[in-house]
Amino acid sequence: MQFSMYEIIKKKRDGGELNRDELAYVVRGACQHRLPEAQLAAWLMAVFWRGLSRRETVDLTVLMAQSGSQLDLSRLPGVKVDKHSTGGVGDKTTLVVAPLVAAAGLPVAKLSGRALGHTGGTLDKLESIPGFRTDLSMDEFLGQVERIGVAVAGAGAGLAPADKVFYALRDQTATVDSIPLIAASVLSKKLAAGADAFVLDVKVGSGAFLKREEEAVTLAETMVETARGAGRRARALVTDMNQPLGRAVGNAVEVEEAVAVLRGEGPAAVRELSLELGAEMLLLAGVESSRESARRRLEERLASGAALEKFQIWVQAQGGDPHVAERPQEVLPRPSCRRALLAGTTGFVQGINGEEIGLALASMGAGRTGADAVIDPAAGLLVEVSIGDEVEAGRSVLGWVQGTEASRVELALPRLLDAFRIGPEPVPAPPLVYRRVG
Repeated sequence: MQFSMYEIIKKKRDGGELNRDELAYVVRGACQHRLPEAQLAAWLMAVFWRGLSRRETVDLTVLMAQSGSQLDLSRLPGVKVDKHSTGGVGDKTTLVVAPLVAAAGLPVAKLSGRALGHTGGTLDKLESIPGFRTDLSMDEFLGQVERIGVAVAGAGAGLAPADKVFYALRDQTATVDSIPLIAASVLSKKLAAGADAFVLDVKVGSGAFLKREEEAVTLAETMVETARGAGRRARALVTDMNQPLGRAVGNAVEVEEAVAVLRGEGPAAVRELSLELGAEMLLLAGVESSRESARRRLEERLASGAALEKFQIWVQAQGGDPHVAERPQEVLPRPSCRRALLAGTTGFVQGINGEEIGLALASMGAGRTGADAVIDPAAGLLVEVSIGDEVEAGRSVLGWVQGTEASRVELALPRLLDAFRIGPEPVPAPPLVYRRVG
């Protein structure tokens, strides 16, 4: 059957529903670079304005997943459950959840990404551990999961190549924040990575890509429905990102905080969200039958030290220094410059803009301001206050800013200070979990 991209664009522009063959034509044409970028951009804009039906979203997601190589996890025992976060600031839950869930008996085979925009990347955090390798071959990756129960690595270039084409154009055409396109982008990579079920952490707030709760709930519902339409099980939590998760924002500092949580210490919010996400993974896998029993199992693994031991084994298996689990401050890169961020106003912390913090830290080297940017693993921020706390001008430390280049730290200070909104009235702390979907 002959297709015309002009007719496909026109059909979607006028509110029509595209069939699977038409969507396949678009996906193939994008991957094979047979379609002009102008037409692909026009199609993306038509989708942005007209949306996609549930069936269209499922078809597009599956076709994007099938556009490249697909990982076969069938040699691993049981139900394979993946966890995905839509991106936030200070979100180091994978560093806790992966060894914790593995210690509870569920194999964790996770492909993760790098820093994007104002959000951090799991691979960059792990690579701040000296020697840690994230470039595993698929044989190494699967073999490690079989041997020790957990592996986290980077996705190969051949995984869902259609998404790479579409995402680059979405970034240029102001169509990034389309709910069905976000769902297709996330889930096409997850489908290609081979898991049977997904736990989705959909962030909402100033430090997330989605700022409003209703948008985040819609995305969570769309992703759960799309995953099910593609033959996978899924659950989603809509979680808070109106302030950084925990105290640490950066790479080495987040690893150190994750180790503290695995030791039974660390910020309560990181521990709580890690337990919530881990419990959902055990439930989806059928390892436990209730959220209460799932949490108990995970809490026992934390209390016994089994989760920390699994973390140490995991780090060593991927070439990292295993002493990071015992002496993180001696093993991880240390900053040469440290500055206190003092409150400029007396009052109450009413908001902490995570996006501004993420962008300021990226300018210091904690993230990427361009494709060739070099990560400074020691750059970061340790936040000392939370929403609702009372502070005094010139005396209260809002956070500690650190890095290896004093000039970059100094330049970031004003922007970081502006990220803290201080007012005369106290405000309630936001909930950690807003909604459960599925």
